[in-house]
Amino acid sequence: MSPSSRHTPISLVVKTFEAIVSCILRVAVAMALAMIPAVQASAQVFEAVGSRALGMGGAFVALADDSSATWWNPAGLAAGPFLDLALGWSSADIKDGRPARRERATWFAVGTPPFGFSYYRLRIIDIGVLDPTEQDSAGREDRRAAVPVWSLSASQVGATLVQTLISGVHAGTTLKYVRAAGLGGEVTGPEAASASELLDRASELGGGETRGTFDLDVGILGVRGPVRVGGVVRNLREAEFGGVRLPRQVRVGAAFDAAEANGAPFRVAVDADVRTYETSYGDRRVVAIGGEGWTAGHRVGIRAGARFNMVGAEERAVTAGASLAIRAGMYVDGYLVHGGARDESGWGIAARASF
Repeated sequence: MSPSSRHTPISLVVKTFEAIVSCILRVAVAMALAMIPAVQASAQVFEAVGSRALGMGGAFVALADDSSATWWNPAGLAAGPFLDLALGWSSADIKDGRPARRERATWFAVGTPPFGFSYYRLRIIDIGVLDPTEQDSAGREDRRAAVPVWSLSASQVGATLVQTLISGVHAGTTLKYVRAAGLGGEVTGPEAASASELLDRASELGGGETRGTFDLDVGILGVRGPVRVGGVVRNLREAEFGGVRLPRQVRVGAAFDAAEANGAPFRVAVDADVRTYETSYGDRRVVAIGGEGWTAGHRVGIRAGARFNMVGAEERAVTAGASLAIRAGMYVDGYLVHGGARDESGWGIAARASF
C-alpha cells in the first residue's frame, strides 16, 4: 500500500464529517434560493433574543460573533472568540391600540468554533382588531367585542455547525428541534378594554396541541479587514403549530469594524430584510442600523440603534444598550427598546462569558 493511500481512522472521521457538513450546507442554500412565496404567519419576529443585537436595533447579521450567532447568523461563530456563552431574558410589548403583541424569551447559548449549542424559549401573544358582537343599551362602554388571538409557546434546541469555505468566507447552519403549542382563537371583553387588558386575558388561555418538528437556519459571512458582510435565512421549513406559522425570514447585513482599520474600538452596522413576511399585526420588512463602542480598556460597552418597518403598519423603534465587565471576560449585558408610532417597549438582560 502506497503512503498516499493510507488513512488513519481519525482522518476518515474528519473527512466524513466535512463531507456531511458540506452536503447539509449545499442542500440548505439550494432550498433558500428556491424562495417559496410566504404565507400568512403570526409569530416570532427576528428581534426576539440577543442582548447585544437588540441594543443595536437588530443590526447584527454581519457582526454576530458571540453565542447569539446561533440565532442571528450561524456563520458568525467562525469569526468569534474561542468560547462564548450567555444566559439571558427579554421582554417586549406593542400595545398602542389593536393589533397588539407581547413577547417573553429566555435563552442559553454557547459557541466554540466550529460548534454551537443553543436553547431558546419564547412565549408570544398577538391580538387582532376588535369585532363588536353585541350592543347593550347602557352605551358604548358596555359593548362586548370578540378579539382574535394567536399565541405560541415554543422551545427550540439547536446545534450549530460552521465551516470555512475559503479564507475569510464562512458558512454555517443551525439544525434545530422546535417543540411548540400554537393556538388561534378569540377572547371577549368590553370594547373599551385596553390592549394591555386584552393581552392579559389572552395570556390566560390554555389549550393548543403541542408537537415537535425539525427546522434549520443557514448563514454566510465574509470578513476582509474591517469590512464584514453576511446573510441568513431563518425558519427554512416554515414550521406550523396549531395554525400559527414560523415565517421564513431572509436578512442581509454589512458592518465596519474600526478596530481592524485603525485600532478604534468601534463598530457600525446595517441590516435589511430581503423579503416581506406577514404577521398578525401587518406586513414586515425591516431596516436596522446600529453601533457599538468600548471604553475603559474594553470593560464598558455602549450601544445604540434604530429599526424601521418599510411596509405595512408603521413601526419604528430606537434602542440603547450597555455591557459591564465584572471581571476579565465576564460581562453583564442589558438593553432598552422604545417605539414611536406603535408604542413599543422592551428590555432585556444577560450574563455572558467570552474568552
